[in-house]
Amino acid sequence: MENITIKDLKTRRSVRSFSDKPVEEKKLDAILEAATYAPTGMGSQSPVIVLVKTQETLKKISKMNADIIGRDVDPFYGAPCVAIVFGNKSASPTWFEDACLVAGNLLNAAHAVGVDSCYVYRAKQVFESEEGIALLKEWGLDENYVGVANCVLGYGNAEVPQPKPRKADYIKIV
Repeated sequence: MENITIKDLKTRRSVRSFSDKPVEEKKLDAILEAATYAPTGMGSQSPVIVLVKTQETLKKISKMNADIIGRDVDPFYGAPCVAIVFGNKSASPTWFEDACLVAGNLLNAAHAVGVDSCYVYRAKQVFESEEGIALLKEWGLDENYVGVANCVLGYGNAEVPQPKPRKADYIKIV
């Protein structure tokens, strides 16, 4: 069975090389809105998304992320913006899972509107640092918010990778 949603879920790929072309506001709005419709435990809607578009802040967070892995690279691959998903550990026992589902919706919604993306790790470590905590405070978030996902967004400047074959034992029916 095929439909557009199934097709989008099957064809989304992580892109790791971006042009500096900004993502249109209309598309960003659609992506972020779709992310807010992710399921959350007991409908708590506890995650928060911070969209970073200013180059100064984007480069700062990218460098903080690179410092964690001890490499002089851009972990955000030159993307023009990043949507950081935070879970609120005091709001719900499912705060982490809720934030992961929001990130998944965000990535899939981006693909659905023609925007490339990549899930980048280490948001937790970045926002546990002194510099990260200062950014949280600047954004009006307290110590209960934990970085779960960096979702970089933009337009790739290379060919989208082909999917790997699915493993044979991915699904078990009991």
